[in-house]
Amino acid sequence: MRLLTPIIYFLVFISVTSYSQVTAVKGRVVDGYSSEEIQGAEVRLTSVNLFSETDVNGRFNISGDNLPLGEQLLVISANGYLSKKFRIIIEQGQEVNMDPILLETDLTISNAQIGLISLSDYELDQDEDTTPNFSGLLQATNDIFLNAAAYDFSATFFRPRGFDNSYSKLLINGIEMNKIIDGRPQWSNLGGLNDVQRNREFSMGSKPNDYSFGGIAGTTQMIMRASKYRSGGRVSYAMANRSYEGRVMGSYSSGHSRSGWSYTVLASRRYGERGYIEGTPYEANSIFFAVERKLNESHHINLAAFYTPVRRGRSTAITEEVENLKGRRYNPNWGYQDGQIRSSRIRRVEEPILMLNYFGDISDNQTININAAYQYGEIGNTRLDYGGNRNPAGNYYQRLPSFFLRNENHSTYDFQLAYDAREQFINNGQLDWESFYTANTDTSSGNSIYAIQEDIMKDNQLAINIISRTRISDQVTLNGKLEYRSLRSENFARLRDLLGGDGYLDIDNFGDNQSQIQNDLQNPDRVVLEGERYKYNYQLSASQLTGFIQTQFNFRNLELYAAGRIADWQYQRNGQYQNGYFPEENRSLGKSEAIKFMELNAKAGATYTISGRHLVDINLAYISKPPGLRNSFANGRQNNDIIDGITTEKIQIADLSYLYRTSLIKARITAFYADLIDQTEIGYYFTQNALGSEDNNAFVQEIVTGINKRNIGVEFGLEWQ
Repeated sequence: MRLLTPIIYFLVFISVTSYSQVTAVKGRVVDGYSSEEIQGAEVRLTSVNLFSETDVNGRFNISGDNLPLGEQLLVISANGYLSKKFRIIIEQGQEVNMDPILLETDLTISNAQIGLISLSDYELDQDEDTTPNFSGLLQATNDIFLNAAAYDFSATFFRPRGFDNSYSKLLINGIEMNKIIDGRPQWSNLGGLNDVQRNREFSMGSKPNDYSFGGIAGTTQMIMRASKYRSGGRVSYAMANRSYEGRVMGSYSSGHSRSGWSYTVLASRRYGERGYIEGTPYEANSIFFAVERKLNESHHINLAAFYTPVRRGRSTAITEEVENLKGRRYNPNWGYQDGQIRSSRIRRVEEPILMLNYFGDISDNQTININAAYQYGEIGNTRLDYGGNRNPAGNYYQRLPSFFLRNENHSTYDFQLAYDAREQFINNGQLDWESFYTANTDTSSGNSIYAIQEDIMKDNQLAINIISRTRISDQVTLNGKLEYRSLRSENFARLRDLLGGDGYLDIDNFGDNQSQIQNDLQNPDRVVLEGERYKYNYQLSASQLTGFIQTQFNFRNLELYAAGRIADWQYQRNGQYQNGYFPEENRSLGKSEAIKFMELNAKAGATYTISGRHLVDINLAYISKPPGLRNSFANGRQNNDIIDGITTEKIQIADLSYLYRTSLIKARITAFYADLIDQTEIGYYFTQNALGSEDNNAFVQEIVTGINKRNIGVEFGLEWQ
């Protein structure tokens, strides 16, 4: 016993001595206003590639044999907060304890969002063929160059590295929100939710992302968990003259509660009789609700739902001649009815989204997320159906002065006609709604000549995935994801308004014979009533099964990553009408052949820290991207024909960057290279000069396959604070 006692004292002494020799930087990060702990804040030592993220209690701990000694710069940053920098001195065998670190709210983000929502609504709720590349709301990051591209240049006029938004990915709580039908995010689904969009992470280009393989144009991950919002409420009001006139928004978050429940609610409204362009009324309401239950310290369940119905008038592109006569705000899509402005082109988006998320800490080194999301509803776009009659729009080319002067050797009569057309267009140029009602009530059959048609896309989309993150060691992290997505999309024309008539004859007035004029040979010469489907009616279905794995290595001065993705896609069309142009069996009515694609992707990259101020970054990727569901069929509205030679798009990209950063200066210069092979484009247009001869009318469908592109460029950004 006498011998045992000194041995115990010796072992305790050794243990205490060993513990006291641990070199570490630790602390706790909290909200400077509410004193609530901030989870997910990044704590970084700038001289080396050592960083940590705060846990659910706001705590962090950076330790290890490679911890640098002496005076160091510690930077703390978190979404929605101003970053803070501290000069600290690290000594061997000593702990630097920083508890608490108070972060202040970044008010510039809240203020900037008032303008950003106008940008995204105005620029992203357009036709498919004019959809721009990026939303300033979601693209903006701390990167100098991308900040300028998103805010100063505007996404309408500038495409970073030449990519549109079908090459980017939008995730909410780890669930991909890009539409399967065209590969693009539907930004209208997020309109008016500014206050709950602040928690987001952006991975630039092909850089690694913990939730997805990502897109080559970047990946945005939005975190919409009730527990991640700061406790408190906010009410705001904004005025604008671009796409709407006013916006009011209110939100409230409960924050963490002792019972383990937390919730967030938001409601907003945007409205206006017109935007910058004439005849563009705007009405949008948004609601958001999220509730989270903390089962224990390691397991959380979150339920989120949001509904953002939008109804807005639309404008159209105008020619230089029209702009010179009527000005840049001219919009031919509206006219007066009973003294009120009425637009013929209204875009309507009503697609609520529900999602359920489970977040679990399996161990100290492994987390797992299980997510499910369901989206349903419809997108509608109205237009005037004039049944083969002359286009009544004021800017129709046969109503403009240039039409009467199109030939050489103009006569006096030609100049008179051109002058009359000019005066008529300048003094009027809008739709005459009264004339439509008069024409419809004067027909012998009682059927309408003019009507309002609404093109409907009614989607049901399901997504289920499981995401894992495993910390194998202090230097190695493994990410994995398995995801299934499916889509059932009904596409049809709906008769919205008969404009005073009793019915509408469902035929194609451009057909050459009795068969071709029938939109549905199963129901020839059908008279359609309001609310019924007509003209075209088909279903598209798609399924996607995806696997993703990624490894990240973090050493003293070097970060490495490698990732791979494999996906199996299947598309199919199911026609509900037997079109008169394609009467053959299974040509337009019934199911098409299934289209299958295999997607194989790989990427890798490295970041080398020369010193705390100088970094070099390189990224390489090979992507095989399947065409969108809509662009896989030659003419989905009429037949089951699959585009000849349809194949995946092959993309090879590389970029090399040099970064310089101090407390005053941030700079980046990047050289990039991208090869895009086997793209497919489909275009539709009407011409009266088909086959090179005048007065030869035709609707032309242009399909171009095997398109190859090469994008090479340099990006440079410099910021001085």
